[in-house]
Amino acid sequence: MVYKVFSGTVKGVFGELITVEVDSSTGLPCFDMIGLLGSEVKEAKERVRVALKNNSVSLPAMRMTVSLSPADEHKEGAAFDLPIALSILGVYGYLPEFNPLENLVIGELSLDGQIKPVRGILPIVKMALDKGFKRVILPADNAREGALIKGIEIIPVDNLGQILCHFATRDSERRLVLKPYIGNQDEIWSEDGEEPDFNSVFGQRAAKRAAQISAAGFHHLLLIGPPGTGKSLIAKRIPGIMPRLSYDECIEVSSIYSVSGKLNRERPIITKRPFLSPHCSASTTSIFGGGQKALPGLVSLSHKGILFLDEMPEFRRENLEMLRQPLEDGKITVSRNIHSYTYPSEFMLVGAMNPCPCGFYPDTEKCTCTPPQRNRYMSRISGPILDRIDVCAEVNRMDIKNMTMEKNQEESSTLIRERVEKAVIRQKERYKGEIFLFNSQVPVGKIDEYIPLGAEERRFLHSTYESLNLSMRSYFKTIRVARTIADLDGDEEVGIKHIAEASMMRIPEYLGG
Repeated sequence: MVYKVFSGTVKGVFGELITVEVDSSTGLPCFDMIGLLGSEVKEAKERVRVALKNNSVSLPAMRMTVSLSPADEHKEGAAFDLPIALSILGVYGYLPEFNPLENLVIGELSLDGQIKPVRGILPIVKMALDKGFKRVILPADNAREGALIKGIEIIPVDNLGQILCHFATRDSERRLVLKPYIGNQDEIWSEDGEEPDFNSVFGQRAAKRAAQISAAGFHHLLLIGPPGTGKSLIAKRIPGIMPRLSYDECIEVSSIYSVSGKLNRERPIITKRPFLSPHCSASTTSIFGGGQKALPGLVSLSHKGILFLDEMPEFRRENLEMLRQPLEDGKITVSRNIHSYTYPSEFMLVGAMNPCPCGFYPDTEKCTCTPPQRNRYMSRISGPILDRIDVCAEVNRMDIKNMTMEKNQEESSTLIRERVEKAVIRQKERYKGEIFLFNSQVPVGKIDEYIPLGAEERRFLHSTYESLNLSMRSYFKTIRVARTIADLDGDEEVGIKHIAEASMMRIPEYLGG
């Protein structure tokens, strides 16, 4: 006799259906497990056997074979313990009330039958909903996370005994009823804590304008200036002016954190745009993902948010060069031995750097660097990486008198965000039905359709292309940035003033722009 229980695993950031099948037959007593299993799954045999024994379930002395399919997909982790246990109980008739076609099961077992939490719940529950399951049986500690997916019942369980009492008898008086999880989701979705506000950044109007443009169009930004002028201060305030995450985006970002095991169980949802700032000494694996289990790195954890590289030239050259794929494609593929996963990486890159080792170039009166020193410093960032930057702003040292005058004239992040969100609404209307949302994501083949230019504007852009010696990538980036500037200004058409401002935000000549 064969008994099936459905479970799930995570492949990348997507859930994948796994079928646990058990066959029991006469013969030499044994317990075999097959299906391209990792070491944690193979160890489930002993965990399940002991957990069943400690819950007063005696298995007959028969030949038992457990298969996890599809057989050509590698399975790892301890999340298959509970479905394996239920399939064994089902094949011996212990679960007359259990309907395998309606329930997806996931959970790790302790030796006494307690059900422990696992990671990757969000994408698995979403997959269960898409596959048509009515409910998901999962560890009680994962209930809040699973309940974030609307349209499917979440059944939290603490131990194996609860499942036996619920499914093992048809007697309603003796039966323990497992109830769906009902929690206060408003507490989970409510935003707590205040973000740094732009009203504490004095002056630097050009840099703040560049940050606003970048936030509105999801453009990559580079801040250049001497030490202590406010580059990091500005970068840390950009998430506060970006448009709020939608429900689908929250689930998408939270799924990445769920797979990584970084979600808070009490509040298992990411409602604010991520802001991650790795140190320049960070390893390649931590930034781009990988390791023994090919987990997502910081470029994926910053999905839909900001990856801030402070002191950008101090990062290792190979790490900066590896940014090319996620900057261009919005995703990154991590391959390790038998693992090969593709993770979304649609982040907004914000870089900060000094113009030279001492930080004061092109002020020749203060700069103490020689031309070879400056060239070596700038060569740490290759031309192709600089060419992928949409907006560049110089953050200069302020006069103390101007700072005092402008102290009470700074805009708050709330006011700036209102303008940004209006610009984003215009983009949503323009790109309705497309897979992209922001101006920075418009494919080259659709730029003429969505960002048409008049004859005068095109002539001006062509002259700018020649005078600034732009690449074709920079040419199209200038058009996209100009479209974002027009959206912020509330203009329907891209004009010369928008192109002029966008061209002024290209990489300065002394950096190789």
